[in-house]
Amino acid sequence: MNQLCQRILSYLEEAEEPGKVVDFVPAESLSKITDVGLPIEGRGQQAVFDDIDEFLRRCVKTNRPEFMNPLWGGLNTTGFAGEVIAALTNTSMYTYELAPFATLIEQAILKRMGELVGFSGGAGTLATGGSNGNMLGMLCAREVAFPSSTHRGIDGTKMAAFVSAESHYSVLMSANVIGIGHRNLFKIQCDEDGRMKPSALKDEIQRARKEGLVPFCVVSTSGTTVRGAFDPLKEIGEIAHQEGMWHHVDAAWGGSAMFSSTLSKLMEGVELADSVCWDAHKMMGLPLICSAFLVKQADVLAKVCAHGNVAHYLFHESSKDNDLGRYSLQCGRRNDALKLWLAWRECGDAGWASLVEGYVALADHLQSRIDDHPNLQMMSSRSWTNVCFRYVPSKSGMDLNELNSELRLRIMQNADFMVSRSNIGENVVIRSVISNPGISEGTLDAFVDEVLRIGQDVENGLPRESIY
Repeated sequence: MNQLCQRILSYLEEAEEPGKVVDFVPAESLSKITDVGLPIEGRGQQAVFDDIDEFLRRCVKTNRPEFMNPLWGGLNTTGFAGEVIAALTNTSMYTYELAPFATLIEQAILKRMGELVGFSGGAGTLATGGSNGNMLGMLCAREVAFPSSTHRGIDGTKMAAFVSAESHYSVLMSANVIGIGHRNLFKIQCDEDGRMKPSALKDEIQRARKEGLVPFCVVSTSGTTVRGAFDPLKEIGEIAHQEGMWHHVDAAWGGSAMFSSTLSKLMEGVELADSVCWDAHKMMGLPLICSAFLVKQADVLAKVCAHGNVAHYLFHESSKDNDLGRYSLQCGRRNDALKLWLAWRECGDAGWASLVEGYVALADHLQSRIDDHPNLQMMSSRSWTNVCFRYVPSKSGMDLNELNSELRLRIMQNADFMVSRSNIGENVVIRSVISNPGISEGTLDAFVDEVLRIGQDVENGLPRESIY
């Protein structure tokens, strides 16, 4: 145990010193220089620590401030403590008798998150991520539009759901799983800021009806994956309910705006929605996975998850009100509530608000650095912490997509920073996401300097360093 603790402490301390985000090695090379084979005869305990050392050396250091790639990053040490204790106690969350205190904790979290989005008296569950939350939202929509479809099944070929053209790809997965197929998921045109256009939504709903389809669900996005855009929830919600449709909000990324008195306006109208997913492992910084699905009508989620009622070996009438498995698609489910509860008790709503507002201020700083330099160009307006930009060369006639793709590849291989490459329309952009508590203005200034240095190398035709 001491050897394990020493390695954990060393890993944490290294994030505070200069270093690389990853020891970048292409997959075909890494497979040749590492051993991941499973032996017939065990190699003993010392080999375990050798393998841990190798894993820590090769992994992406997501706790470093220079890690700005996905919609999560950094390390919440209180959340980490909760993760360790959850693994140590090794329980499952389907019944109160198996997880008594943990059940009360999860109920308290879901109640508070429900209050924040205006769902007092609703229900929810901690899910395996925003993708699962979106699927649950669409399953609830299906159950309301086609009562008892959970039991009898359904022919989804005449059903129609609607989503922003810039939504997360998990909504396609959800369309597949609930039985309507990708073809019956209509992607709605967005405005120049990446927000779903309510007028276009109205048009598509009417067109679907004329084609003999049954519109049953609208999925809005609060914090899109690339731009961080927030759909106009109030207008969309009003349209959905006028049309007799369920309104689900994918707030996996943007839900934390609800903590801030200034930023919560981005989610105005969320209280009109029927269901919401919200990932605490994103902006709130909890270790993966920590994701909530919230629903206004508790009985709808109970019907979707009613398959558990046959499990007489788990669920009993006497504990019906406290067995969380009755509101979940899962049976075995780890305790993801403890880490969030501990972190929330430590910082309170005010602490989350300060964290979110601080991230937005840092994104403002990065945008100002981009706006001030003639070789950098913002590629989208922004209201959240996604900063989408590109390098623009001083020379004319260069292919900007090729240049920026190469620039980002060199950033990745150099590994002083890690950001993502995305597309807005036909344009390749570099996307930096601020959701890491280690990031400072100094981090962002150093990042801009690196982008400019590498961009000039690419512009001037200097060769890329070979990596294996």
